[in-house]
Amino acid sequence: MLTAAAPDLATRVKALTYSRVLCVGDVMMDRYVEGHVSRISPESAAPVFIYRAEHVLPGGAANVARNISALGGQCTLIGVIGDDVAATTLVDCISKYGDVNSVMVVSDDRPTTVKTRYEVRGHHLLRVDHEATFPVPKACEDACIAAIVEHLPAHDVVVLSDYDKGVLTERLLGEVMKRAQALNKPVIVDPKSSNLGKYAGASIMTPNANETRQACGIYPDTDEKAEAAATLYMDASQAQAVLITRGEQGMTLVSRGKPAVHICSQVSEVFDVVGAGDTVVATLGAAIACGHDIGTAAQFANAAAGIVVGKRGTATTSPDELMLALENQGEHPSRKGTPIMLKREEAARYARIRRMEGKIVGFTNGCFDILHPGHISLLKFARAHCDCLIVGLNSDASVTRLKGPSRPINVESDRSIVLSALGTVDAVVIFEEETPLDLVKAVMPDILIKGADYTIETVVGADVVLANGGKVLLAPLVPGKNSTTTIERLKLAQSDA
Repeated sequence: MLTAAAPDLATRVKALTYSRVLCVGDVMMDRYVEGHVSRISPESAAPVFIYRAEHVLPGGAANVARNISALGGQCTLIGVIGDDVAATTLVDCISKYGDVNSVMVVSDDRPTTVKTRYEVRGHHLLRVDHEATFPVPKACEDACIAAIVEHLPAHDVVVLSDYDKGVLTERLLGEVMKRAQALNKPVIVDPKSSNLGKYAGASIMTPNANETRQACGIYPDTDEKAEAAATLYMDASQAQAVLITRGEQGMTLVSRGKPAVHICSQVSEVFDVVGAGDTVVATLGAAIACGHDIGTAAQFANAAAGIVVGKRGTATTSPDELMLALENQGEHPSRKGTPIMLKREEAARYARIRRMEGKIVGFTNGCFDILHPGHISLLKFARAHCDCLIVGLNSDASVTRLKGPSRPINVESDRSIVLSALGTVDAVVIFEEETPLDLVKAVMPDILIKGADYTIETVVGADVVLANGGKVLLAPLVPGKNSTTTIERLKLAQSDA
């Protein structure tokens, strides 16, 4: 498993920008309609949905291409659309991703596939699908195959995104497999069909748990069942490897002639699983395209999936987000609310990613030598005003310079562990300087919090945060609660003893 200690991790993630992936499959448009419901219709027992706004995103194979682009890779996308308004909207939407070369075949006998999700406060109320699922006509097959023949030589990997909408016919699949094998190009398939023989010639298959059960009759809810199902799946599809995505149970990778690998889930919070499979196959394809082995590629895909399910709607992940997830997955268990200990540059990246997710980043700092109610009150106040709280912790040397040779009472490693155990703290960063100014500049929090024994003018970094449009808040003090008082009481107790 890759961990933060891997010296070439940054190089491996950066290599994704050199990937060239040919993606073929069922393109669609994901349409999200937001609104609210406050009453039931008097006409029937149905909620009345009040429209507020809507937005569209590329879906299906188009979302795979979007994910590859988000990782910095280049993708040529081949698919079929209708001759309709939705097609124009989808093509315009895809064109926003500069590293995606879109090759769309227009069919006049089917609509562009559109999935419309009606959402209330981030939850799906209803999904309406506008689609045709019969096989595309021979003219569309011929046009897709011609496009594949033209673009395949310039790409390193082929990804087939099968949503069972009729584009990946048996004839088209056969042509892809034959031509990819002739050029020694790996083929990765995200399958929907239980007819596994149609995928013969694929290098890697990436079914989810339900697709595995439908195809093999085994639900992979244990490692043993996952291994058995993957072996059956691999034999039936004649693939060289199978990567089963198992949700919160992680992933299982089975390759011919090698021991099975079970990868723990990196999910901390699940907001939306829409498009997670697209992210998996996109990341897997990009990683293999730039030369990574399948084990490393699966680790990358697992980390990326853990990121996107923590976002709303059809989502992607960036190289920075992927880097941070990979750095933390070895040392920090995947459980909701797990705090992490970061270095300054990692904290800056962490804050930037949280802001990209629409979260408010807060920052406070201190020695936190002997934890007392005043500290707890400060941290609770800080966390109540932000979505993510980063705490700057003075190093031992810094505390000694500030407090004298008898301090700290507790070493920095112990102090950081105690802080990290508090539910109010999301990340801890140890700094060596006497003030956290450089750390504040690196993190650039949305909100800077200190105790009310300061004024806004005397809070270190306040001018920087305010100039950047942030806020500075002063937390109420708990009278008589501070480390110095606690230490004096301990000394008095010892002298009395």
